[in-house]
Amino acid sequence: MNAKAEPENIDSSNQTQENTEEKSHLCDMCGKLFTTSKLLSSHKCIHTRRKLHHSSISDKTFSDNSTLISNKHCHTEETSYHCDICSKNFTQKGSFSRHKRIHTGERPYHCDKCDKSFSRNGHLSSHKHIHTGEKPYHCDICDKAFSRSDNLTQHKRVHTGEKAYCCDICGKAFAGSADLSVHKRIHTGERPYHCDICGETFIRNRNLTYHKHSHTGKKPYKCDTCEESFSTRGQLSVHKRIHTGERPYKCDICGKAFSQIGHSVRHKRIHTGEKPYQCDICSETFSRSDNLTKHKEIHTEEKP
Repeated sequence: MNAKAEPENIDSSNQTQENTEEKSHLCDMCGKLFTTSKLLSSHKCIHTRRKLHHSSISDKTFSDNSTLISNKHCHTEETSYHCDICSKNFTQKGSFSRHKRIHTGERPYHCDKCDKSFSRNGHLSSHKHIHTGEKPYHCDICDKAFSRSDNLTQHKRVHTGEKAYCCDICGKAFAGSADLSVHKRIHTGERPYHCDICGETFIRNRNLTYHKHSHTGKKPYKCDTCEESFSTRGQLSVHKRIHTGERPYKCDICGKAFSQIGHSVRHKRIHTGEKPYQCDICSETFSRSDNLTKHKEIHTEEKP
């Protein structure tokens, strides 16, 4: 006899009991086991994706009618909007306008509480929750709350183990589409964020923001133990581990622990053999970007 669905409001003792149960909820599509029916339901979305609307043109299915219409537009009309900087094409004017802000650095949406600005109005709305303390998006599994719906969506994959976004070049999988987009720039060499002071380019916008502090000398983040200052909050967090001895990033293969996630990622390549950095001249690959930079000096005859 199948167990009935649990009521929405369960007390902490029942929650604890449920978490300690054996994995008895079986996915009938792939055979994977889960401890709760909620985790199983979340997992099944990987298979179904709830693709309800069917396109007769491309034989694809879509989760809502507006996406279906956009898909038909791709087949029935020429691509109307072409980016002359990176050669990407767009069928919708709004998408093209938002894309151009990557290159121009335009951030027309300004927060009236602080000096931050954003390229999208939705990002501004989410940012304002920092000032109000509002976290309207709640995880129904662990009750953790978030100020942005996309952060909640990505968090839920901690529970389900889902990594739905896979790189078609190297096969690496990611929990979020944004993480995959950034990762692909390793392969393509795309660095869309430009410093208007020195011309240096970056894969991520936040890296550009941090870099600009090197020109201004701004170091707003101070260590309360030794009073050393840093240009980014992340640098301060990493620095504090010198005092605490914390090494939160552990290799799941050999158990070695690291204070920085970047060091952990590089270390794992020893085990996996992954070499994501490729020379565009001779195609030799490397496990670290700095090794690729040194290698390129062979071709350019640049001296360090």
